[in-house]
Amino acid sequence: MQRRHILAAAAVLSLASTAFAQAGGKPIRIVTSFSPGGPVDFVARTLAEQLGRELKRAVIVDNKPGANGALGALETLRSEADGSTMWITSVGAAAINPSLVEKSPYDTQRDFAPVSLVANNVEVLVVGAKDPAADAAEFVKTAKASKESTPMASSGSGSIPHLALIQLEEATGAHFLHVPYKGMAPAFTDLMGGQVKGVFADVAAIMPHVQGGRLKAIGIAASKRHPSLPQVKTFDEQGIKAVDTNNWYALFVSAKTAPAVVQELNKAVRSAIANPDVSARLLRGGAEPKTSTPQELAALLKADTDKWAALIKSRNIKAE
Repeated sequence: MQRRHILAAAAVLSLASTAFAQAGGKPIRIVTSFSPGGPVDFVARTLAEQLGRELKRAVIVDNKPGANGALGALETLRSEADGSTMWITSVGAAAINPSLVEKSPYDTQRDFAPVSLVANNVEVLVVGAKDPAADAAEFVKTAKASKESTPMASSGSGSIPHLALIQLEEATGAHFLHVPYKGMAPAFTDLMGGQVKGVFADVAAIMPHVQGGRLKAIGIAASKRHPSLPQVKTFDEQGIKAVDTNNWYALFVSAKTAPAVVQELNKAVRSAIANPDVSARLLRGGAEPKTSTPQELAALLKADTDKWAALIKSRNIKAE
């Protein structure tokens, strides 16, 4: 009896996989919760063309920004659960929102099936180009010596840049004044204008400003240096512990999607990211190419959901 059930299940999975492979006329949509031109959109568009070759189907990027990532998530869940709609998101909308937003309309671990990581995107602390601090340790030393709280930008309350700032504050005892912005672009503008002293941001987002000499990178919030910024020390190297974030980007589909289809998508994504041209372009943009099995992504999602939920609860952080 048990053997018959196993064989039947295997047959169902095989049929689902075959149906997905044969649905060549239907394009794949990569729904992103962010606007065109941003780091997540850049990764999605870099991946799309090669992924289309791997799947032998057209792959298009569909931007659905708004509501802290919920619009993109819900668009994916409303779509047919046949693997033709994938959601690309950063860790914020996937692992932070369920704890940050009261009555979140989705639960990533319950409602979505992980497909694969596509990039690691660690946070880097940047300051104005004329800031005298040579590194994060010196910046923190100056902040602690000041009688006033040092104003620090973020892309919004509960965002990864905000949580990284809290980690830095708790690790060093420095006092920072959190100044939330509606996105990273206005935060960069005020940082370059001197209204705030620093901000944590994705490597991909700061690269044009660092390369253009408008901002200076002084600390990497990761366990190792970033290949795009090899000269910038990690916080750990500078004697500052427990400032370690990874604003990873990953692909998900509806949890109702057949496991065999998820595996087909995972195989195609991993092959696309392994393409030398795709990997090189991602690295040039500041995103570190990284793939995973669905099971590895599920474990990472749970670990980060628990990690950030604890910090959000301890500091009573609310979405704006």
